Amino acid sequence: MEILQYQEEHKIFRDTFKKFCEKEIKPHIEEWEEKGMVPREVWKKLADQGFICTWVPEEYGGMGADFLYSVILTEEWMRTNHAGLFPLIHSDIVVPYIASFASEELKQKYLPGCVNGDIITAVAMTEPNTGSDLANIKTTAIEDGDDVVINGQKTFISNGLNCDLVVLAAKDPAEKDVHRAVDLYLVEAKTPGFEKGPKIKKIGWHSQDTAELYFTDCRVPKSNRLGEKGTGFVKLMQKLQQERLMCAIGATAYAEFMLEETIKYCKERTAFGKPISKFQHAQFELVEMMTDVKIGRTFADKLIADHMEGKNVVVETSMAKYWNTDMASRVADRCLQLFGGYGYCDEYPISRAWRDIRVFRIFAGTNEIMKVVIARFMGL
Repeated sequence: MEILQYQEEHKIFRDTFKKFCEKEIKPHIEEWEEKGMVPREVWKKLADQGFICTWVPEEYGGMGADFLYSVILTEEWMRTNHAGLFPLIHSDIVVPYIASFASEELKQKYLPGCVNGDIITAVAMTEPNTGSDLANIKTTAIEDGDDVVINGQKTFISNGLNCDLVVLAAKDPAEKDVHRAVDLYLVEAKTPGFEKGPKIKKIGWHSQDTAELYFTDCRVPKSNRLGEKGTGFVKLMQKLQQERLMCAIGATAYAEFMLEETIKYCKERTAFGKPISKFQHAQFELVEMMTDVKIGRTFADKLIADHMEGKNVVVETSMAKYWNTDMASRVADRCLQLFGGYGYCDEYPISRAWRDIRVFRIFAGTNEIMKVVIARFMGL
C-alpha cells in the first residue's frame, strides 16, 4: 500500500508540469548554465501555469492546494537535472513566512505578487561568520521612531540577484537574550541602503543567482516585522521542519533520477562484448543503490504524510535531511563511477547531478548540525 494517496487531480497536475518542463525548461538549461542566470520571465511562465505557491489561499491569488502539489513540483523539478531556478525556495521555504506570520496588510500587499510571478523572494539568514548558528547573527535592527534601521551583511543567498523581497533575520543589540534578540523583517529590494553584491561563483548550481546582500542604514517600517518583537528565532525554528523536509524530498527525487539514468546507461554501454549491466559488480552496485533509494523514499513519504497531518516531526525531518542527502550524494558518486570517463564529461547528465547534489548536505543547516539537533532531543 502506498503511503501517500495521490488523487486523479494530483496525477493530472504532475503530468501537466512534466510537459511544461519538457517544453519550457529542459531545452534552455544549457544556455542558462552558460550564462549563469535564469531569466526572470521564466518565473512568469511558471506562475501563469499555476506552478508557483500552489498552497497560497485563494483570497491571495493562490490555488489553496494541499502540500502534495508542492511535493510533485519539487520531485519533477529535480528530474529536470537543473537546480538553477529551484522554485521551491520561493514557494515552499520563503513565502510561508509571509503567509504564517505577516500582518493582514502585508499579506494583501505581497502574497498576490508572490503567486503571479511579479515578486521573487529570498530568505536572508546566513552571514559570513554565522551559518547554522542563527542565534549569533551580527546584522542589527535598531528601532528609530516608526522605523527600524538595519545594518549588516548576508551571504549565500539563493535568488539573491533576482529577488524583489527578502525575509531578513536581524537582531536588536540591546536585547541580552540572544534568542529573543532575533526578529524577521520584510525588506523590499528597492529600499535605500539595500545593495546586492556580485553573483557568487560556485562548484555547482551554476545558473542559480546566489549572492551577498548588504544593508547600510537601511530603513524599513516597524510594521514590516513578522509578528511580535522578540519572536523571530522561534519563527525560524517553526519553519525549518518544512524546509528540511523539502531538502529530503528533493534529494530523494534527485537520487531516483540519477539511478534511472545510470541503469539506462549500463544497459546500453558494452564492455568485453556485453552490456555493463550484465557484470555482477555493476548489478550489485545498482541493487545496493536501489535499496538505499527505496529506503529514502519510504522515509520521506512517511514524513510528508505526518507533516500534512500537522504532526511535530522536527527530529525526524532532521534525520531525513541528513540521511537522505547523504544517501543522494553516495548515489551520485557511485553512479558517476559506473559511467566511467564519460561521467566526468558535462555532456552526460550525471556530471551536473554529481556537482549539484553536493550542496544539499550543507544548506538548510549542515548535516552535522542536524545530528547536533537530534542529539539534543535524545538528551545527550
